[in-house]
Amino acid sequence: MASSSKKKTTFAKMNRENAVRERRLRKQAKKEERKRAAAMPPEPQSEVLTDEDGQPIEEAQPLDEAQPLDEAQPLA
Repeated sequence: MASSSKKKTTFAKMNRENAVRERRLRKQAKKEERKRAAAMPPEPQSEVLTDEDGQPIEEAQPLDEAQPLDEAQPLA
């Protein structure tokens, strides 16, 4: 006769338990990050627009409304 101490947990159940454990860890990490972010003073927002490399972007000059588009100078 088989012993009663034989492992009866299926792999599917173990996988579900692992998924729940991982979700709880991710949730706890997010919660701690929010607490840390709330404790730090916010950084002042700058009015300078930057590109992907962090370089300032020069604002485009608006076209004169009196000047037709076909007579506008090419960007070359």
